[in-house]
Amino acid sequence: MKLRESIYVIGEGLTEKYYFQHLKKLKFYSCVVRPRFFSSKNSIYYLEKRTKELLSADVKVICAFDADVSQRNKEEQLKLQRFIAKYKNNDKVILCDSLPSIEFWFLLHFKKTNKHFENYNAIRDELKKYITDYDKTEKYLMQDKWVKILILKQEKAIDNIKRLKQNNISYTNIYKAIEILEK
Repeated sequence: MKLRESIYVIGEGLTEKYYFQHLKKLKFYSCVVRPRFFSSKNSIYYLEKRTKELLSADVKVICAFDADVSQRNKEEQLKLQRFIAKYKNNDKVILCDSLPSIEFWFLLHFKKTNKHFENYNAIRDELKKYITDYDKTEKYLMQDKWVKILILKQEKAIDNIKRLKQNNISYTNIYKAIEILEK
């Protein structure tokens, strides 16, 4: 695979895909976000396969994914642990996992919390207090209005996550991607 030198964003779902596509367009980030770099299969296998392919082309990879699937499935949990162990010290891979989902990152744009959210539905209910029409459907996510709201509070979200003690119950590392893309 011949790729131009850049930062490539890969992920596991529609939310991550549209979030980074909108950020790229709205904030003029220098990165590559392509639909084929995202899977709807929520598979660690897919993320690792795509990461290997991109690393062989000697580019930097931002890997955004939800860790909640691994919490429900022991096999996926082991795959995730191996994936993280393999790439955590690789300066070409930025692991941006969130537990239970990326919506925890979105919530941090409005409030500082490390409350335990059992699943996406619990976070969604809290997030809807701030983005009342938020919906995890492609029809909604493909519009950029929700990302425009988040951009206005992006610095607050980064500050909030850095001030929180990581408790491994609800967490996010999406801010690492934002900091790299802001450079």
